[in-house]
Amino acid sequence: MRTITKSAIARSARTRATAAAATAALALSLAACGTDSDPAASGGSGDADAPLTVAASPTPHADILGFVKENLAGKAGLKLEIREFTDYVLPNTATENGEVDANYFQHKPYLDDVNAKQGTHLVPVTGVHLEPLGLYSSTLKKASELGAGDTVAVPNDTTNEGRALKLLDDHGLIELKDGAGQDATLSDIADAKGLEFKELEAAALPRSLDDVDAAVVNGNYAIEAGLEPAEDALALEEAEGNPYVNLLVVKEGGEDDPRVRKLADLLASEEVADFIEREYRGSVVAAADAS
Repeated sequence: MRTITKSAIARSARTRATAAAATAALALSLAACGTDSDPAASGGSGDADAPLTVAASPTPHADILGFVKENLAGKAGLKLEIREFTDYVLPNTATENGEVDANYFQHKPYLDDVNAKQGTHLVPVTGVHLEPLGLYSSTLKKASELGAGDTVAVPNDTTNEGRALKLLDDHGLIELKDGAGQDATLSDIADAKGLEFKELEAAALPRSLDDVDAAVVNGNYAIEAGLEPAEDALALEEAEGNPYVNLLVVKEGGEDDPRVRKLADLLASEEVADFIEREYRGSVVAAADAS
């Protein structure tokens, strides 16, 4: 396992800060462009010849889309535009409002939670890849070194917090109450084994490694922070049978858009699976390999 250095995380933090500023500017631009009532705002009227605009997290989602755009889309007759977002909120807002045609950043439990809480009408088109959630530390070498009095940071959104707690439970670091499901919260911990917890926004978790003993980090944010989940994680989710496959998502009705079908087919292709395996070496797993 590699040593996780503060300088690597600091470099990543500066990169994310720049990306966050770009995202804020983009959000203002999108707000000024209009919504469903203004089809020209999205550049995506459903016209098969128009560009398909997809909102995506920078890594690995936008990178995978970039591979498709550069190597596969032209041959398939697909014009693809990629808009990067560094948070988990704006991509769904933009998709619901018609400011983009699709998004690619989230798993089904998160999507279901957003639809239920926000009243959005978003549907999955196809699963693309899995980013195993991992436990990381800048000071500890093994998960078993965590002990009473240590602090673990976890994501503060409903689905990813439950996912993080299940990872800790699966590795014997805590015990969850019987029946605690994928939406488990800190109140569902039957035995914390002396650990203390800090709830943070998912994007902030890599930066927290300087301030806590360990943190459970989503795969995309781990990779953006210069971490290699397959090498650096003290504990990592199993890929096989994992329900947290990341999806291509559209607003209801958009799944029949021929451009969306073309992109879905390309994302499920052997070429993309090979790119994921070559580029991420087990830190990201193609959906077919996680089933």
